[in-house]
Amino acid sequence: MANDNSAIRPVRTVDVPEAELTELRRRVKATRWPDKETVTDATQGVQLATTQALARYWATDYDWRKCEARLNALPQFITEIDGLDIHFIHVQSRHENALPLIVTHGWPGSIIEQMKIVDPLTNPTAYGASASDAFHLVIPSLPGYGYSSKPATTGWGAERTARAWFVLKRSGYPQFVSQGGDVDAAVCSVTAKQTRPELLGIHTNFPGTIPPDVAKALNDPTKVESWPIPTNVGWRPPPRESTVAADRVRPSLTSREGRT
Repeated sequence: MANDNSAIRPVRTVDVPEAELTELRRRVKATRWPDKETVTDATQGVQLATTQALARYWATDYDWRKCEARLNALPQFITEIDGLDIHFIHVQSRHENALPLIVTHGWPGSIIEQMKIVDPLTNPTAYGASASDAFHLVIPSLPGYGYSSKPATTGWGAERTARAWFVLKRSGYPQFVSQGGDVDAAVCSVTAKQTRPELLGIHTNFPGTIPPDVAKALNDPTKVESWPIPTNVGWRPPPRESTVAADRVRPSLTSREGRT
């Protein structure tokens, strides 16, 4: 009997061998550190003491088993798309008429980033929101990330990944919306550019263009203090003449009626 490449297979419990965790901790502890920076602030980059403290946390305090348990508490699946096994979390809301949503992680990240949004989005009434705010969630691992297969050839860019995400409708949703930031902002935007009827709308927190009023605010040095971006790590706002003119910027927001 031929294999059904479109089948959705449940993922067995994630259980990383203890020997691999021990070896990883050994490697972190064996880091050869550079000399300390010559300044007392972060103008030369992340300070040595900060990096060493982070390494100590990963080597001694971080509890992978706790993260593993959280991951195993969520329904996980694998399906073959365009020759690759794609891993994804699939959590259905108990609320009727929940909106199917594909949420994709960024780089260098993973589906671990999205675990904290699963319950608020699938069970919004527990957080003071309305049942009409509920989503069914499909959270895939990008090709080569996590438990998705690694491509053996080039070509898995935003366009191909966006086409692959449309196949995820085999999870049971003929129509859906998509969210992406960081590297997946490109995937999310390309998904919208394909103008397929399955896609109802997109949301991105890393847009390629921005509304004129936002561009104007970003170009105003008097408002730098209110920006959420830290300016004490060697980064400064661009000079006025290097910023895209406000009248050349157009909104890139896509919405679904009744939901923005």
